[in-house]
Amino acid sequence: MDGSGLARRLVEETAARAADLTRRTGTPPCLATVLVGADPASVTYVKMKRARCEKAGIRSRHVELPATTTTEELVATLRSLSQAPDVDGILLQHPVGRHIDERAAFEAIAPEKDVDGVTTSSFASMSFGLPGFVSCTPGGIMRLLDAYGVDPTGKRAVVVGRSAILGKPAGMLLLARNATVTYCHSRTPAADLSAVLREADIVIAAVGRARFITGADIKPGAVVVDAGYNEGNVGDVDFASAAERAGLITPVPGGVGPMTIATLLAQTVDAAERLRGTTTA
Repeated sequence: MDGSGLARRLVEETAARAADLTRRTGTPPCLATVLVGADPASVTYVKMKRARCEKAGIRSRHVELPATTTTEELVATLRSLSQAPDVDGILLQHPVGRHIDERAAFEAIAPEKDVDGVTTSSFASMSFGLPGFVSCTPGGIMRLLDAYGVDPTGKRAVVVGRSAILGKPAGMLLLARNATVTYCHSRTPAADLSAVLREADIVIAAVGRARFITGADIKPGAVVVDAGYNEGNVGDVDFASAAERAGLITPVPGGVGPMTIATLLAQTVDAAERLRGTTTA
């Protein structure tokens, strides 16, 4: 599954919407990015996201905070951005440092500006099918499945991973689309995991372990979505062996990653339209 190509098309659509909104309101959509510290990977990710914003006609407002920033200081910054009338969406780049209460920081983001889908409000909306923003990686995964004609209805889906912004919401979105969902994770006994995976029609790999899932674990014809990214530019799935059995599979890189950023940009424009009362849908 070509996430890069689909992401390009989504960004083009988003850019057209952003241009139309700017024309109608006189102000481009704005995404505020907040970076704590100078982790090299995080710095690279934020630069990439800001560059994609520019390409899509979205204004980027960047806030850099020192690594010594406290939870209270970060919460205050996010609350201030939540109240800023010129900010439509907020992205807190994570991780933020072990001394910071990341959940408290996420909850300081106003739900109507939570375009990364990280708050408990957004998770509840995903779970109950209410209006709101989905977590960007799971949202990107669902767009990929739709683009390739994969209907989760009646399918057995296995999500390997249980993080609050990837594994858990991915399962809820699949459940909302009438899949039968099983969660596994790093503590699931290997024999049990392999047995469950071999029955899965759809596999979402999000456990954060390089090549954790192999071809021997994959049911012939299954759809395999690798949402992992590990050192060495490899995913959670052993691509070579899994590709021999899978009906559809995402590569790493070029699969889920580009869709995550494209979904973030699309949801930023969604937020801007809602906040300005100009939604056309």
